[in-house]
Amino acid sequence: MTNETLEYVKRSKYRQKVLTALEDDVLMPKQIAERSGIKTNHVSKVLAELKCKDLIELINPEYRKGRLYRIKKDGKVIIGQINNES
Repeated sequence: MTNETLEYVKRSKYRQKVLTALEDDVLMPKQIAERSGIKTNHVSKVLAELKCKDLIELINPEYRKGRLYRIKKDGKVIIGQINNES
């Protein structure tokens, strides 16, 4: 995890909220939307961004519906750093 990745997440409240929602659970996009207060279409976009940065992973890519996401180690480190700064 780089400082650049940390800054990338900090620049977006949506990215922070999605990572926080995934901090302790494996969730579907609809559940992430409910927990974070973000519309599902925005959650889907943010999930794609975070997946590209290798901060989260899609557990069941073979499914079109009911996809499950979980945070990876670097994502947890970033959320920890952001929470410590607050």
